[in-house]
Amino acid sequence: MSLDYYVHPSSVIDEGVQIGVGTNIWHFSHIQKNAKIGSNCNLGQNVYVANDVCIGNSVKIQNNVSIFEGVILGDYVFCGPSVVFTNVLFPRSEFPNKQKYIKTNVERGASLGANATIICGVNIGQFSIVGAGSVVTKDLPNYALVIGNPSQIVGWVCRCGKKLEFYDLLAICKECSRKYLMKEEDEVIEIRS
Repeated sequence: MSLDYYVHPSSVIDEGVQIGVGTNIWHFSHIQKNAKIGSNCNLGQNVYVANDVCIGNSVKIQNNVSIFEGVILGDYVFCGPSVVFTNVLFPRSEFPNKQKYIKTNVERGASLGANATIICGVNIGQFSIVGAGSVVTKDLPNYALVIGNPSQIVGWVCRCGKKLEFYDLLAICKECSRKYLMKEEDEVIEIRS
């Protein structure tokens, strides 16, 4: 039987998993039941995807990332090596909280740097970038560039990833010429012609 996707023989795919066309799943990964992985994704070595997780199209997940139940990754999300997601705010081994898993949403085009930690319950806005090693504890707006523990907004980025420079609330990307307007201190929108 020919598959429209690739799974390395060392990986385990549980029953009920949906995998899109052109997706590659590499060494020692485990995809649990009822997870949904879109088309043209790339899951590196030792990636764990829990039950019922939803991953969009063209998502790149680097080595050693665990995506726990309750996490949703939109299209074109990038997860750097060893990104950490959580799904319970106050975990206790003696008192499991499976019924209380908290949703986390990473929107289209967002990038999470190596070793970033995403505390459950946050929404990471479209095309935002989380710097390596940062700890995200609250929602991030679209196009935000954040670093630190806890992460703080230190700038804004274009959808192509280049850092934006604002003059009189307007920025034009030096890489791709997209235009942006700063509506408020924590809101940037793309101006479409």
